[in-house]
Amino acid sequence: MGQRSDDGVNEPWRTSTRLPLILDALLGSEEEPAVRQLIDAFGGPAARAKDQLVGEPAYRSRRLQFASGGQMIMHDGVTVAVVLHAAPTGFAPGGFHLPSWIPGLDKDATLSDLKGALDAPRAPGGMGFVLDGAYVEPRFKNNRGWNEPGNLLSLSFRAEAPQHACRPEDDDCPTCSDLLVRGAHTGGMDVEQTIAALSSAAAAGLITESPSWVPLADLQQLHASQLMERVESQLSCSACLRIICLTLYRESSPTFEYAVLNEARQRPLEAIPPVEQWGDHLRIAKDRDAMHYVDHQPGSWFLVEQQGSLFLEARYCINTMVDSTALLRLDQAETDAYRTGGHNYVSDLAKRIDKSGPHTEESPYFRRDLYRGPDRAMLSSSFAAAIVNHTWAAEQRRRS
Repeated sequence: MGQRSDDGVNEPWRTSTRLPLILDALLGSEEEPAVRQLIDAFGGPAARAKDQLVGEPAYRSRRLQFASGGQMIMHDGVTVAVVLHAAPTGFAPGGFHLPSWIPGLDKDATLSDLKGALDAPRAPGGMGFVLDGAYVEPRFKNNRGWNEPGNLLSLSFRAEAPQHACRPEDDDCPTCSDLLVRGAHTGGMDVEQTIAALSSAAAAGLITESPSWVPLADLQQLHASQLMERVESQLSCSACLRIICLTLYRESSPTFEYAVLNEARQRPLEAIPPVEQWGDHLRIAKDRDAMHYVDHQPGSWFLVEQQGSLFLEARYCINTMVDSTALLRLDQAETDAYRTGGHNYVSDLAKRIDKSGPHTEESPYFRRDLYRGPDRAMLSSSFAAAIVNHTWAAEQRRRS
């Protein structure tokens, strides 16, 4: 797992802990000596072994769970993660005995205690640490209380950086791991049944569709039109936070992949053609009542129209570190002024909104901000769907 020091002077965890056993096993197969040695150190053989297929194209996830509270996760035979469960689990009622592996650390350890015991560099963008090129990520109850004793759940060791890859522990997420439906005879993905499963989970609030991608309801019609090389829906899991990416291709097999947020945002998506080019008569009729893009100024505002009314989403600054957006329905005077002044008028209006501090009650735009009302979620989703082809993120995706 990377370049090692010869004497461990600068990395005391090498000689004062048993963690090198874990690091040597990462990226090894189950037959390799380093992996077998870790299995023995965990008190092997495993108390439980679970195998499952994940995603499409599928990889085989194998999970070895030990009565000691240790856990090893393998993808297609390669060890990708090792987990020490500090809290009791179904296969280890007493939890892992941390002091025998990391002296001075026990199940009541806080983030500060971890920092002191490991004495290792912090990983960027999170609460983890970097040991010999591997990443150590602690988990705490409800992802909070990391400096309060008793909240530590586990320590996860893996080779890939958390911001670049999903946690292998989430392969069997109870909320989203069984949403891919495989054909009874082919073993491949049954697209229609998978979309139905995803739609049901979304309706139940277990996963959330991203309005910045193709809606699940449109996926098959758009794909059948052959107007796009790849058609993709993205949905986030409420439990593990992974992003499900369901993609239908014009000339290749469909895929079902899990991604972290940064990776998901960078996936390519062509501009979605007008619904008249691919939708059936019901879908086209539905679109007539929806919001439609009119104009925008990058980084400042978007203007959309719905059944003759104009809606302006304007960005404003709260302070030097925080900004937000307000959504206004233009009144008749503002609508008439737009018909005369066009883009320049809207830019001036957006500046006035910003300078007024629309997040304060003193602003004349405070009470007009539709994002402060009970329909915020619906409006935000409708607005995002209207501007899907015109956002900065959409432009970056088309360039990639």
